[in-house]
Amino acid sequence: MKSYCVTDVGQKRTTNQDFVYASGGLVGNLPNLFVVADGMGGHNAGDEASSYTVEVLLEDIRKNQDTNPIKIIRSAIETANNKVMEKSSSSEALAGMGTTLVVATIIGQYLYVANVGDSRLYLISDKILQITKDHSLVEEMVRIGEINREQARNHPDKNIITRAIGARKKVVIDFFDMRLQRGDIILMCSDGLSNMIEDAEIEKIVKSGPNLQWIGNELIARANQNGGKDNIAVVLIEPLTGEVE
Repeated sequence: MKSYCVTDVGQKRTTNQDFVYASGGLVGNLPNLFVVADGMGGHNAGDEASSYTVEVLLEDIRKNQDTNPIKIIRSAIETANNKVMEKSSSSEALAGMGTTLVVATIIGQYLYVANVGDSRLYLISDKILQITKDHSLVEEMVRIGEINREQARNHPDKNIITRAIGARKKVVIDFFDMRLQRGDIILMCSDGLSNMIEDAEIEKIVKSGPNLQWIGNELIARANQNGGKDNIAVVLIEPLTGEVE
């Protein structure tokens, strides 16, 4: 397995509220762990929300004795949600803080994903496939047919999300799992990437790259060239390098 992660403040922001974590080795009972969190809130609240969420997540996973990856990740996300809510109410400066969260682990040839918010996980093989579903107002409008995909891309309410860590007492988590094939590449990212680069362009960059580091840096550079309106987070994983099918 190979992986590479990088974040960038972008062209318009002065602080970086995106936080990434990547470990190809054991984290508690999980054989590996990859996380993207895109914080929200005024002043320091957004970067505090994303980094603190990942800190709590890791702590909970490391002490969890379960062996079921979905149960381990669910418990950690629920704990993080509670802790972020507690922290948010403890300080006026942190009031209303929250974060998106995408968590992934690979066990054998299977990918397990959890998602809250509008950060994304893509699987790139023959084509690019968005695995996660955005929890956003605009995505809901697309689903019910009020607007189309093209209108959604430039909609003024694009940044309004309908689920987040720290937003409500009960966090609703989407889970996905899929079988991986040799040659697959996994991309996890914040909306600072997906809002700045269309899926077709992301696919082209991923497929043309000589290695994950080049791909990650090229995605950041392209998002910035296209405006860099937000912080940008990228996690890339090549899960089945050297494994026998």
